Amino acid sequence: MNEEFTKMAENMTPDFEQAAGRVRDLNEKIIEAAKNNGTASLDFYEKTLTDVLQFSQQAADATQVDLIKAITTAHVNYITDVTKAWTNAARDILK
Repeated sequence: MNEEFTKMAENMTPDFEQAAGRVRDLNEKIIEAAKNNGTASLDFYEKTLTDVLQFSQQAADATQVDLIKAITTAHVNYITDVTKAWTNAARDILK
């Protein structure tokens, strides 16, 4: 009986190794897809924020009030700088 279990275990070992290889391959594909989706999300976020900030600046420029223009420009520049730093850090993590 002991010999039967030994033979069964020997026959099962390649199956487990193949299954483990398939699981590793699947994990690598999942990780790569997550990285790609993360990068796409960051691109979308950056583009959307840029559009909103451009609209904000255009609206401020249309007021012809220097104080509003200055405050809006400072705000747009600040948000742009913070966003660039954040998205660049996130992209580095996704590499």
